[in-house]
Amino acid sequence: MKELKTLKEEMLAEVETRAAYDAMADEFAIVRELVAARARAGLSQSEVAQRMGTTQSAVARMESGKRLPSMRTVERFAEAVGGHLVFRIEQHAA
Repeated sequence: MKELKTLKEEMLAEVETRAAYDAMADEFAIVRELVAARARAGLSQSEVAQRMGTTQSAVARMESGKRLPSMRTVERFAEAVGGHLVFRIEQHAA
């Protein structure tokens, strides 16, 4: 059985797969930040859900990255983990 790392490397060696993966970089970054913020707060998905007034499965879906949450939902998540949402648009390097 292949390790996940090896499988990922093999798949990303394909040009089309790499392009699709790279196109989702910003979405992956959002998901990583949601999970990291919850971990920094020391909270479970259930605890975040309770603070947001939603369900644990809704938080799990947000953290899965399969579907991006709305800005308002991310804002509620940030508040639930004791933070606030910061939004910024950066220019591409010239």
